[in-house]
Amino acid sequence: MHRQELLNLLTRYKTTFMEEAAYQVRSIEFVKQHTEIFYRELWPAHVTGSSWVVNPQRTHALMLHHKKHDQWFQPGGHADGQADILAVALRETSEETGLDPSHIKLLSGDIFDIDIHAIPVIGNEPAHEHIDIRFLLEIDSLLEIPGSDESHQVMWVPLSRVSTFNNNLSTYRMVEKTRRLRAKIIY
Repeated sequence: MHRQELLNLLTRYKTTFMEEAAYQVRSIEFVKQHTEIFYRELWPAHVTGSSWVVNPQRTHALMLHHKKHDQWFQPGGHADGQADILAVALRETSEETGLDPSHIKLLSGDIFDIDIHAIPVIGNEPAHEHIDIRFLLEIDSLLEIPGSDESHQVMWVPLSRVSTFNNNLSTYRMVEKTRRLRAKIIY
């Protein structure tokens, strides 16, 4: 995947959330205007890859208490030059959960969510934005999740309690999308 493939994913993506639709437009424009989008050295923004990890029943999401930011998030991170943003999301999920990739199931190669969020000054890095492209993954919640040195804790959180760990609008949006998926499975 390179910029054109990411543009294709972004262009065909459909959302019913107004703020996410605005992120989609901004993301498309950003990718068209810049060539080095997969490098963290690109300021004032760069593309990152994340995953929204659910259990098979779609009742829980996997959350990590990130050491660097001291907040709860879904797995994800910098592309570090890798132009396949889906591969980035899968790699980051494996690294941050400590699980072998064979235990991580991709539910769709299409985008699950798009978010643009501000990152504060950290060390020598200036404040900037992450254009975060998110994919839907599944992990068996019966597996032991060892985690990594990037997180204080990794845990399965019931959808109804996710907002107590992270109340960002984008997290709410992913919870709502998961509820809608679950409704399709049940009915």
